[in-house]
Amino acid sequence: MPEIKANGVNHYYQIKGQGFPLVFVHGGFVDSGMWEPQFEYFSQTFTVLRYDLRGHGKTGGTPNPDYSIELFADDLKALIDSLNLQKVILCGLSLGGMIAQAFAVKSINRLAALILADTAVSVRLTLSDKIQRYILAPKWAMLAMIRWMSVPRFVDFSFKLARWTRNAEWFGEDPITASYVRRTMLTIPTEEYLKIYDAIYEFDMLDLSRITVPALILNGEKESRSVFRHTEEMVKCMPQSETFIVPGAGHTSNMENPKAFNDHMERFLSTLSLG
Repeated sequence: MPEIKANGVNHYYQIKGQGFPLVFVHGGFVDSGMWEPQFEYFSQTFTVLRYDLRGHGKTGGTPNPDYSIELFADDLKALIDSLNLQKVILCGLSLGGMIAQAFAVKSINRLAALILADTAVSVRLTLSDKIQRYILAPKWAMLAMIRWMSVPRFVDFSFKLARWTRNAEWFGEDPITASYVRRTMLTIPTEEYLKIYDAIYEFDMLDLSRITVPALILNGEKESRSVFRHTEEMVKCMPQSETFIVPGAGHTSNMENPKAFNDHMERFLSTLSLG
């Protein structure tokens, strides 16, 4: 199993192809396997890297008492340093998009371009965010529920909560994708759920005006409405950004409609000067 020590943690990773480095950062509670439709496709023209975040997949849990988006971003920087990648194109979805934003703001000199998918700029931007964050699913209640429930029961609850607070199509209608998400969520131990949720709940708006590289923002057509408001904020703050919809997809848009997702990425990548 390929592992490399980065920021004190042995990270599972896969790297394939030749060309400019293209790094994929997966969403919360899943693993780098979510990028399979992109990993093989883009490795024909890029050096593609995907890895499992700490607390996830084959990287697994760590003894850190808590996690933060900044810590995940520091892991990413240490990983690309360890692999001797000087400058990268970075693509992150959901939690991975939050990490990508934090990396970009802190290490803009290491970034050639940024791709953000189905992600947010803060957990408190919109009224809908605040209702969920403080009333429907406050952090203290979610953490208490994780401690009280078994992981399988909490996974079932998470799917129901997503339908209540977003929409029935948020996870999309592809049974293979839904099965993958559920299966990978079931592999995460309770103590790691607590730390990952805590990191997400504490994510706040960064100075996105520092992100001056070309940026592509993608959202599934059936993504929650509040995420599109987050996209508006990204476009307003990042001077070289553009946004497109992935038709027929929900939150895991790269898996639900990989052809459209890849087409948007490929068009965007073809416009970059990567000399």
